[in-house]
Amino acid sequence: MATPTPARKFLGRLSLPESRFVANALRTETVGGVLLLVAAIAALMWANIPGISDSYNSVRSFHIGPASLGLDLSLQHWAADGLLAIFFFVAGIELKRELVAGDLSDAKAAALPVIAALCGMAVPALVYVLVNTLGSGSMDGWAVPTATDIAFALAVLAVIGTSLPSALRAFLLTLAVVDDLFAILIIAVFFTNEIDFLALGGAVVGLVLFWFLLRTGVRGWYVYVPLALAIWALMYNSGVHATIAGVAMGLMLRCTRKDGEEHSPGEHIEHLVRPLSAGLAVPLFALFSAGVSLSDDSIAQVFTRPETLGVVLGLVVGKTVGIFGGTWLAARFTKAELNEDLAWPDVLAVASLAGIGFTVSLLIGELAFPGDAVLMDEVKAAVLIGSLIAAIVASVLLKMRDRKYRALTEAEELDEDLDGIPDIYEQDKPDYHLRMAKIYEEKAAEHRRRAAAAAPIDSEAAGGSSAGGNRPA
Repeated sequence: MATPTPARKFLGRLSLPESRFVANALRTETVGGVLLLVAAIAALMWANIPGISDSYNSVRSFHIGPASLGLDLSLQHWAADGLLAIFFFVAGIELKRELVAGDLSDAKAAALPVIAALCGMAVPALVYVLVNTLGSGSMDGWAVPTATDIAFALAVLAVIGTSLPSALRAFLLTLAVVDDLFAILIIAVFFTNEIDFLALGGAVVGLVLFWFLLRTGVRGWYVYVPLALAIWALMYNSGVHATIAGVAMGLMLRCTRKDGEEHSPGEHIEHLVRPLSAGLAVPLFALFSAGVSLSDDSIAQVFTRPETLGVVLGLVVGKTVGIFGGTWLAARFTKAELNEDLAWPDVLAVASLAGIGFTVSLLIGELAFPGDAVLMDEVKAAVLIGSLIAAIVASVLLKMRDRKYRALTEAEELDEDLDGIPDIYEQDKPDYHLRMAKIYEEKAAEHRRRAAAAAPIDSEAAGGSSAGGNRPA
């Protein structure tokens, strides 16, 4: 009789290398997320405090750059097209690594998070379309609520003091990586109007040269940084959004390790560039893009205008329903069993957390309504308010499970034998159990010595108590 194939685990324990990679990546993103949150608050204060609000628009509208190269851009434009190229470069490396060495390298393991991410983009878009069809609004902003901002989501976790188990962190990271991929495709396909084929051809030639130098083993930042800047400038002048150059170069890096390598080139460069992306590029973009008017009238407009209401509902309702529903349906039809340490409310909490769509949503909002500054700002306000509501809902759901998460996280990090490897990964190794037996034997011997040393004192104390008890009053 054939042995039945065991059901595949969903949100099961990660391998040790993958767990460490996820922890390191998210640690940097958490710091960046806090800086992003600070930058967003600073932008809102700068744009709304009377007396200094006018200077906000003056500063972000200040132009700088060589006009002869078509790069005489405002600071806001430099942040959106220049600094975010660094963000998308890191996203490209993350995607490449996930495809060759991470969760996306196994088609069966990748099915659930990919389906969840796709549903988490499709349903918010459908919610936006439905709201604007009923309200006779503009369909141009359908892509705004489709994005997830993992840095902002991690900042929320840091602020509320909740730590997710590694499986949920990896699920959130994979969702964000797939989300970034499709956001890039949306920007490239739907927000490219006129193309300068000469500049685009130059960018392609530059990318081919970039790939050739990588494959021939040429090293040195002084080679790649000028080349990357040239590729970016050509891509910008081609009419294709310049951030596409960043992700294209990120995808070209090798993310598999050769014999004797501790880190692949992609991992090494990501380790160097991620702090620049999370700590400088994204916060500066937030500083120059998140400053919108939040008067009573503008806030009321968010909930009455179909374009802005569609964004809010898309982020808060569409993301949650899409990711949770897509995950549940995929698990049901693939017969994947949920990790016994977790429950479906945990997936719901992560789905609601993914409704925070700050950075890329703001970028798409700028691209969707370039000719209507008032509507653009209202859509940005909707992104801020929708992300805030999603963060509050997620915080409540996550706090309800905080005790469980802390217990799981402590179990994942426990290293009683102090060998640098968490004990949970050594349960099938005889050497580990022998080390633990020796540790416990030494502890038992120490306790016996302490008991023997304390025994005479206890006896004397007991005798003194007895003598005292027989003494007449």
